[in-house]
Amino acid sequence: MHAKIDRDGCISCGLCAGTCAEVFRMADDGKAEVYTDPVPKNAEGTAGEAKDGCPVAVISID
Repeated sequence: MHAKIDRDGCISCGLCAGTCAEVFRMADDGKAEVYTDPVPKNAEGTAGEAKDGCPVAVISID
């Protein structure tokens, strides 16, 4: 399972990093980024929650 963020559409709300800190974090430019790839098995559920909760739907998980 792999997570991706369309950083151009990110509004820097921090929800993904707050929901699944094992996969997402806020980068130096203030936008979210994926820093663990592939998504660890133990974080698949929370990564999905972060995707579903993203207010601008810029997270994809394959």
